[in-house]
Amino acid sequence: MVKKVFRVVGIKGNGPYANFGVEVPKLAQQLQLRKGEIEYHSGTEIALFEPKRDESHLEGQYFVGFTVNEAGQSVPAGMDYIETAQSYVTTRGNINHLSNLHNQLLQWADEQGFKRDLEAQIVETYHPIENGEEVEIYLPILN
Repeated sequence: MVKKVFRVVGIKGNGPYANFGVEVPKLAQQLQLRKGEIEYHSGTEIALFEPKRDESHLEGQYFVGFTVNEAGQSVPAGMDYIETAQSYVTTRGNINHLSNLHNQLLQWADEQGFKRDLEAQIVETYHPIENGEEVEIYLPILN
């Protein structure tokens, strides 16, 4: 478990959870083209997701961006600044195993007695490695 603050400048999106696997990377590609407009960015790509509360919850919001070292004086047109401070359980691994990583983290958190905070956003940060990319998942929990 970690307590972490994320400061992010990026672009909001929303749609069916079933399409997140396609829509989120598309929005991230658009953001990549505008990276130079974001002041004080750390270079770390990030996405925040509204958690799916149950099977009837079909659409959600997401936010793709770059972490920033401080709140910028100006946010580029069409972008927003988000800051979140939360307690999380976390794991990291190859992005090709994203679904398994989420499932393993959910199971582990449940086994450890952690309760999910369904009002807080799930966070993923993306880290290039030699042969691909790793993802770090932050699953919000109640204190």
